[in-house]
Amino acid sequence: MNISNIWILSITAITALIITFGLGFRLIPILRRLKFGQTILDIGPAWHKTKKQGTPTMGGFMFIIGITAAFSLGLFMLYHKAEMNPLEQRRFFNAVSGVIMALCFGFMGFLDDWIKVRKKRNEGLSVNQKLFLQVFIVAAYFTSRIIAGDANTSINFPFLGAVDFWFFYYIIMGLGIIYIVNAVNITDGIDGLCGSVTVVYCASFMIICGFSDLVELSVLSAATAGGCIGFLIWNFNPAKVFMGDTGSLFLGGIVCALGVGGGVDASTEVVMVVAAAVFIWEALTVMIQTTYYKATGGKRLFKMTPIHHSFELRGWKETKIVIVFSLIAAAFGAAATLLVVMEAII
Repeated sequence: MNISNIWILSITAITALIITFGLGFRLIPILRRLKFGQTILDIGPAWHKTKKQGTPTMGGFMFIIGITAAFSLGLFMLYHKAEMNPLEQRRFFNAVSGVIMALCFGFMGFLDDWIKVRKKRNEGLSVNQKLFLQVFIVAAYFTSRIIAGDANTSINFPFLGAVDFWFFYYIIMGLGIIYIVNAVNITDGIDGLCGSVTVVYCASFMIICGFSDLVELSVLSAATAGGCIGFLIWNFNPAKVFMGDTGSLFLGGIVCALGVGGGVDASTEVVMVVAAAVFIWEALTVMIQTTYYKATGGKRLFKMTPIHHSFELRGWKETKIVIVFSLIAAAFGAAATLLVVMEAII
């Protein structure tokens, strides 16, 4: 990555941060006036209802706007002086289609939040409705990629090589995207956690994509990291606003867009799984708990899931959980980056 691209990434991240942070001054009061307060789920710790009930939600719009605007600016700075060659066109389209996928997930989250707020309940869309919409979004994403000429069906396993999964690639990755999008959503359970882990993930992928010459996805990583930092200023404990499903599902889409968006140019799906380990772990604990509960007739393996709630019940402060989980995410992000670098060297 050349020096000019580093400047573009820096400007993109700072722009997303400033826009997102600035929107907080306008959007949060509006959400309060509209009484768009969070209805706390019964599955969380009991004290969440007394401390967090009514906190403005749908704050994800702040970074959705900030990230999208900054990403558009970054792409403009990249390509406003010259025509794109076919390779750049493909990478440009992959990055843009990934953002559109994330926006679709964000819209689905908005519908879920809207129902919760209007109905004053802690459940929005039904499970079947969510699954149908998620399958439709993923199918549309891969269909657009195929039409655009990027029909990648191979997954690269570091140090082992690429394996072509043919049509099954879309089934495997489709299920993977749906799992990770929901995993990011589940991670949004305490102040600052989802945003912090996403910043670490994007920092890792900014390096990974830069090293793989996927500069468009590096721009998206920078924009997302900056947007999340701008939001965290409002979302750190005690949170003044929550991102809601609007924000967390959008971020889940971005996480997957970065991991799958390399297409035929750079298969980073395995690297994505490593870098997203904290998200995956959070969702996995829910699945393990549910299975164990049913198999043992009501016994629990963890105090509470997602696993961050278990640490809360053990007396950990929310800020401590955010710091520890972010450090774990940083370790796995570094491991993912090292895999890419070492494979290229060897």
